[in-house]
Amino acid sequence: MNELLTPTFNWIRDDFKSHRVRFVIELLAWAISIGCSITMALTVPTPPLLALYPVWILGCALYAWASWTRKSFGMLANYILLVSIDSVGLARMLT
Repeated sequence: MNELLTPTFNWIRDDFKSHRVRFVIELLAWAISIGCSITMALTVPTPPLLALYPVWILGCALYAWASWTRKSFGMLANYILLVSIDSVGLARMLT
């Protein structure tokens, strides 16, 4: 089992060493994403959208920054689009 996990742990270690700030930002964005998803699942049909939407948008923006530093166009385009769509949705909800 250790032989199966060693390459993964090495990859995580190398990623951390190569850009520590990005690693922490991606970890935070991942925690935000999971936290928002769990909160939505536990609170349907009336989720606290006014609290979740801004946090979700922040997580997507963090992922967008991380994808920019990784030079990943696909991820960058995806997260910029999500930030844009969800920002419009939040603005519509607030007006």
